[in-house]
Amino acid sequence: MAVARQLAAAAPFPAAASRARGILPAAASSRAAPRLAFAPLAARGARRAVPVPPRARVAADDEAASDVGGDADAAADGEGDAEAARRAVAERAARKQSERRTYLVAAVMSSLGITSMAAAAVYYRFAWQMEGGEIPVTEMVGTFALSVGAAVGMEFWARWAHRALWHASLWHMHESHHRPRDGPFELNDVFAIVNAVPAMSLLAYGFFNRGLVPGLCFGAGLGITLFGMAYMFVHDGLVHRRFPVGPIENVPYFRRVAAAHQIHHMDKFQGVPYGLFLGPKELKQVGGTEELEKEIKKRIKRKGTSHVLQ
Repeated sequence: MAVARQLAAAAPFPAAASRARGILPAAASSRAAPRLAFAPLAARGARRAVPVPPRARVAADDEAASDVGGDADAAADGEGDAEAARRAVAERAARKQSERRTYLVAAVMSSLGITSMAAAAVYYRFAWQMEGGEIPVTEMVGTFALSVGAAVGMEFWARWAHRALWHASLWHMHESHHRPRDGPFELNDVFAIVNAVPAMSLLAYGFFNRGLVPGLCFGAGLGITLFGMAYMFVHDGLVHRRFPVGPIENVPYFRRVAAAHQIHHMDKFQGVPYGLFLGPKELKQVGGTEELEKEIKKRIKRKGTSHVLQ
């Protein structure tokens, strides 16, 4: 007891003395000593360091390896997709080239056949008319006049039929012309055959008969034939590039015609123009001259780009 009293008296703090006397409760005496606010860094690091189990390290390594493997697989998949895309583009280009070649053969054969038959028919018909020594001037003038008239009239007929028939009751056939074509031909090509039937009929009647009326019929059939050939080269060749047309695409007038028909497919002016050779005039009437000039510049730019790529 004497030793305890001496220790209590020598205690520098009241709390220590109280604990020595047994006055404070056990909870107070069990409190940890106050920590310094600025503990040494080494001590802090020592407190924070937590040992990682070997299994956790192995799992982390496996996860990192799987991430690397996933990135490699994604890169391989990306390269495979790019290769498939390039192959699809090459196959499509080859298919388009084959389609153009097929249509070109058909266009050349039909053009040569019709041209040769028309030239032969004109020659033999007028040679036959002049066999008697008297030249049927009226009949010959009527034939040539109606040839020109029929060729010009076909532009107005095509404009009306395009608007009133092809974009109306016959849209189920003409729609194939406003969609991407799959193959060298389309259902819309039937209209060319439909127009060829009256032309060939008029030519046949005028060829095998004499007189003014047969001469006029012959001229009408000849004019329809000439318009059909010009329409095929400008519309199918120049505008839609179903076959190469050579230097006619450099003619300023045909360039305007092609640009005007391209605007028809854009449907910016309610389908105008519906005609072909007078398409720029139709656009002017509805205020589409500015749009026409823009399309012409685009076509010139595309042509220059394609020449550079070639």
